[in-house]
Amino acid sequence: MRIAIVGAGMAGLSCADALSAIGCGVTVFDKARGPGGRMSTRRIDTPLGQATFDHGAQYFTARAPGFRAQVDAWEKCGVVSPWPLPASDAWIGTPGMNAIIKAMAGERDVRWNSPVDRIERDGEQRGGEQRDEGWRLRAGTVWFTGFDAVVLAVPAEQALPFLSLHDFAMAREVMLARSQPCWTAMFAFADRVPGAIDMLRDAGPIGWAARNAAKPGRSGVEGWVVQARADWSTRHLEYSVGEIAALLLDELAAALGIDLPELIAASAHRWRYAMSAGLGLGALWNAESGLGVCGDWLLGPRVECAWLSGQELARQILDVPPDVAQGPRAG
Repeated sequence: MRIAIVGAGMAGLSCADALSAIGCGVTVFDKARGPGGRMSTRRIDTPLGQATFDHGAQYFTARAPGFRAQVDAWEKCGVVSPWPLPASDAWIGTPGMNAIIKAMAGERDVRWNSPVDRIERDGEQRGGEQRDEGWRLRAGTVWFTGFDAVVLAVPAEQALPFLSLHDFAMAREVMLARSQPCWTAMFAFADRVPGAIDMLRDAGPIGWAARNAAKPGRSGVEGWVVQARADWSTRHLEYSVGEIAALLLDELAAALGIDLPELIAASAHRWRYAMSAGLGLGALWNAESGLGVCGDWLLGPRVECAWLSGQELARQILDVPPDVAQGPRAG
């Protein structure tokens, strides 16, 4: 089978790993310039050098046996480390959260800078008959053809326009999913923020804040990531980056109860589709048309759920029983 996957995040690459393991030809398309997605690492130049921020997912847990085995394989490759500060079973990517996605994408055929805006059945007239040639995708001005199946590994809101044209039953399911936004601010300081606190949770509008250097393998310029609560982010959804950075800087100072050191760099990022409660469906697959959907929003708001959803969709595509494991991938 030749399979196209739209979205090179955890779910899409997990599905690609499982499909490639049994010999499927997989091509992954992503609109971004490089790996990361919601496990991105941002680098910002400052007068004291480059500051690094994990501005998406802050950590992840591994509780399902299959995912625990995968995390063990990643640890042996040096791309993850335990971080017990937020939870006893918490893990992070090293040297940044995007290290995991980089490693996974490095083993796959990923087409970066390829925003897919159209998928359709590909056919042509031969000998007076219309022949179905499978699926084709358009990314920008380029068409990619000859795929037996298409996997949508994107947020529900981005999958819905495609599904509404090709699978009404799936579209109805996806309409039930609602993602919540999250504004994330990144601050670099001239000196270490004083005090012993390295992490905050649920402090007024702040849902999460952490000193980046508190994570294993991080060093350099003092940096803090501040993520706003979903309700606050919704109310301020259309604010500018500068306005959000200023507001969350004040909230960080108030939450810590101190005067912050000199600010040498600041930025913010709006995650419009940051978190979903999960539909409890695992994955969606139409074997007749060759169209599938995976993502954390089908299971729950965790990195592990994204990986499990990708694995589940691969099993459905290959018609493999749920109790047959594919085995962890090193990358």
